[in-house]
Amino acid sequence: MQKAVPFTGQQRADHLLIAEMVAPGSRVLDVGCGDGALLQLLAETKGVDGRGVELSREKVNLCVKRGLSVIQGDADRDLADYPDQAFDYAVLSLTIQATRDPKTVLANLLRIGERAIVSFPNFGHWMIRAQLLFTGRMPMTPNLPEPWYTTADAHLCTIKDFVDLVALVEAEVEEAVAFNAKGQRLPIRRSLSLQNLLGEKAVFKLKRRA
Repeated sequence: MQKAVPFTGQQRADHLLIAEMVAPGSRVLDVGCGDGALLQLLAETKGVDGRGVELSREKVNLCVKRGLSVIQGDADRDLADYPDQAFDYAVLSLTIQATRDPKTVLANLLRIGERAIVSFPNFGHWMIRAQLLFTGRMPMTPNLPEPWYTTADAHLCTIKDFVDLVALVEAEVEEAVAFNAKGQRLPIRRSLSLQNLLGEKAVFKLKRRA
């Protein structure tokens, strides 16, 4: 395989936080890997054995040209074909809200990986609540920039909603970080309600319940 081309764009805040949660030299499946920026980051900083799944053929081709091991696939349809515990981490970054069946997708991530790492925009953020309250319309923010009729985000959720989903798939939270648009962690690690109010996005590292 050709040598990977270094990623020259600005790294996303959730990618940097995900990279902190991944152990060096581990096996990683990045579902919905997009242009491969996270896989590249993990390869360069953690020396992982990374694989990717991406729905867009154009983005798959871009990843392959950069030397990344990525195939075309659908998180809703194709994860069932992966064997149990095939990876140390199964990652889903800013994608779960766009899946048709988030519960099944999350359950598959926890089956495929020893750990699952999921990032998502928080629909419980105070700015979103304020827009709903004062305008009565679906909110648009820097984290949710598209109008409701064009966005792929069919299943937006709050941090509290996601915690409930984690319990439904019989998993537990090993680590969780809420952060703002600049990627700064919120200094409220033990208060779920405050994280839900002030966090614009969140990253959760999960494991199957023993």
